[in-house]
Amino acid sequence: MSKPLVGIIMGSSSDADVMRPAMNVLQEFGVACEFNVVSAHRSPQLMFDYAKEAQTNGLKIIIAGAGGAAHLPGMVAAITTLPVIGVPVKSSNSIDGWDSLLSIVQMPNGVPVATVAINAAYNAGLLAVQMLASNDEALQQKLHQFKEKNLQRVREMQQSLSA
Repeated sequence: MSKPLVGIIMGSSSDADVMRPAMNVLQEFGVACEFNVVSAHRSPQLMFDYAKEAQTNGLKIIIAGAGGAAHLPGMVAAITTLPVIGVPVKSSNSIDGWDSLLSIVQMPNGVPVATVAINAAYNAGLLAVQMLASNDEALQQKLHQFKEKNLQRVREMQQSLSA
């Protein structure tokens, strides 16, 4: 198996069902990834070590999902120079995910975190593929095919309405 290019991390194993679509889309495009729990609050040293060593370990992008206070994506982005994509998670301790969204999207200047919609790990995975494709012709081709399939689905919807 090839070395992971994308790290998918989350604050708790209870976030796994929300984050799994990121892993699925990466696998669909043939991008190796890892899937781990790294909590900013319960294991800050583990989070620090993960972010500090991510690039050395071969990662190119980190997708970080978090609910509630949602510090994981921003703290990881503060430590690493890799792009970080934040996924706000609507968890049992969040306010419908709004607190998580605002915690992730409102980063101060100098610490950017690309942020997707609440529970939108699929889009986070797809964004990671697009980032990697900027330097990978094979991935660019796969993305073109993906977009063509989207267009075909829309055409089918159009036809179903006019029938």
